[in-house]
Amino acid sequence: MTETIILEVDADGVALITIDVLGREFNAFVPELLEQLRVVVHRISTDSIIKGAVITSGKVGSFIVGADLTDIVQWHDKGMTAQAAAQRAASGAQVFRQLELCGKPVAAAINGLALGGGYEFCLACHYRVLVDDDAVRIGLPDVQLGLLPSAGGTQRLPRLIGIERALPLLLSGQHLSAREALAYQLVDTLAPADKLVETARQWVLTHPDAHQPWDSTGFRIPGGAGAMANHSVTSFGTGLASVRQASQDNYPAPLAILSCVYEGTQLPFDLALKIEAKYFGSLACGVVARNLMRTMFINKGAADKLVRRPQDVEKRQVTRLGVLGAGLMGAGIAHVAALAGINVVLLDSTIEQANKGWSYSKKILDKSVLAGRISAQQAEVILARILATTDFSQLAESQLIVEAVFEDRAIKSSVMEKVAGILSSEGVFASNTSTLPITGLAQQWSQPQQFIGLHFFSPVERMPLVEVIIGQQTSQATIAAALDFVAQLKKTPIIVHDSPSFYTSRIFCSYIDEGMAMLAEGIQPALIENAARSAGFAVGPLAVTDEVSIDLQKRILDQSQADQLPEKFQRRHAHEVINRFYQLGRLGRKTGGGFYDFPVDGKKRLWSGLSELYPLKQLQPELSEVQHRLLYLQALEAARCMEEGVINDAADADLGAVLGLGYPAWTGGTLSLIDSVGIRLFVARCEHFANQYGERYRPSAWLRARAEHGEQFYSKASVHP
Repeated sequence: MTETIILEVDADGVALITIDVLGREFNAFVPELLEQLRVVVHRISTDSIIKGAVITSGKVGSFIVGADLTDIVQWHDKGMTAQAAAQRAASGAQVFRQLELCGKPVAAAINGLALGGGYEFCLACHYRVLVDDDAVRIGLPDVQLGLLPSAGGTQRLPRLIGIERALPLLLSGQHLSAREALAYQLVDTLAPADKLVETARQWVLTHPDAHQPWDSTGFRIPGGAGAMANHSVTSFGTGLASVRQASQDNYPAPLAILSCVYEGTQLPFDLALKIEAKYFGSLACGVVARNLMRTMFINKGAADKLVRRPQDVEKRQVTRLGVLGAGLMGAGIAHVAALAGINVVLLDSTIEQANKGWSYSKKILDKSVLAGRISAQQAEVILARILATTDFSQLAESQLIVEAVFEDRAIKSSVMEKVAGILSSEGVFASNTSTLPITGLAQQWSQPQQFIGLHFFSPVERMPLVEVIIGQQTSQATIAAALDFVAQLKKTPIIVHDSPSFYTSRIFCSYIDEGMAMLAEGIQPALIENAARSAGFAVGPLAVTDEVSIDLQKRILDQSQADQLPEKFQRRHAHEVINRFYQLGRLGRKTGGGFYDFPVDGKKRLWSGLSELYPLKQLQPELSEVQHRLLYLQALEAARCMEEGVINDAADADLGAVLGLGYPAWTGGTLSLIDSVGIRLFVARCEHFANQYGERYRPSAWLRARAEHGEQFYSKASVHP
């Protein structure tokens, strides 16, 4: 019929509808697809030759993945009203409704990934056949985008499997495997790929009078609906409390889903669709959904596809990796590389230390075997890729060597001297340093153009981000090779230019330093920690300082003074607290106590001696003020990094903050927060904080000028001085 939708009618009158959106890796509900579907549905309804239809995808391994997020992200920035967004959603949902009311049987032959609107489309079909493939995933992940399903998903799924079973799927956005989808009754049957369409076709031929159960007279939702349903207290009473506790009211989508399901399932289906559209409209035009979609999906997807990779450099692949240092970071890097199929030389000063790093991978793999995620044979193959050694000559065939030794310039230089001459002229040497400038370290290397920073985050196997740090002499070929390596590991890279503490460490230090500064001011420690968690941080600043340790902070401060770094890198407002706790020997978890006590037989708790060291102020600040101080200072530091050219792109700043540091995802990241607040209001609040708490909050002339012009970070390409 069209290039996007192919419609073929066989001799039995069954129409095979194949969806294949041109120019896209996956089918998405772009406007042209919806319009063509409208035409197809009309033909199915009115063409007497057509007895029923089977709908499938022309994309291998993929059905339909939902809407085009780039379009929805722009709704907020273009000032679209919630009412207009609701009307758009209702228009698309109406196509699905016309399909299920066409009067003829329609089966979905789901040949791959079906998420969001793609699975909602399947729900509108009368029968669902899913390919029997472990790689396939089915689900409604809209809540992860800050949205709710807008094409009937919040109404069809509860009517299909019951509210009690549907709500956990809607509220989590969980992706189900083929077997899980069948067990949950999200699909009717599974079929091999080569029999998928025929299975659906046979069902159509034998069910000429098929219709949806919710369009039958006397239909009742399985398990009941409304306040009198047996599950009501659990689903909507304790369920509401659980959602609010988990979201801290920072994410409006879960609450909207609860309300939408509660209200809609007590109404006739067509009226329920209007309820769904109304809630969707308010979410889609809200700043949280915009932030989540832009940072966590659009920008992350672009970074994963290496959007900032130099394009004129031939792609390279690492087959042998050298890792210097078998401690926590080195062992983690070796593990993820081995998982990616790379042979690793894991080197340390003693074979005992090297073997300990190898054992790190073994422990992780043993757990995976016990959990049934991999077989024992697969674990053996992965472990066999890691060679634990003290022999530097084993590094000879490595295309890339990552140094992950102690954070000390002298130790790093000593190790680099031993490697010099072993790495080939085309190889890359990377330092995993989190604070030491790459340009300075590169001076110890004979080929500084081959030198780059690759800052991984701990634990490496779980943390998705890698900071790719470019020194003054780092070549384009080295940048491209480093990015290719990060992609091999299935990590997300951001590009950072050389500077003391780079980007993420600067942001992180501003967070923990502000927690310590507030403690010294006499703010209740519990208020500091609770404010952080209620703002969306996973861990409070005092708790996370205990994890990374006070002595590490002391070494970083001492190094910054020894290097005579500018005043802005000296972290003066945290000095007194760091030095006092260092002198007390309360270094954090590793010594059994820091800001918290860590009893062997119980949960950690704030140290009772804090109030003696730092007497509490009589007048404590509001929770919101503490939240804003923690959020704003990190955002302000990110703006400084943009101004100084440490970060060139707002997307990298936001990804680094959210993926590397756990900055609250609802904000979209540090620079998205400024845009969300409004740059003028943000600058005004920072000026207020500067007058109250110190010059670290004072916006620069560059940021004030942006505020005067209303120049937000995502309004156009940001240019640093």
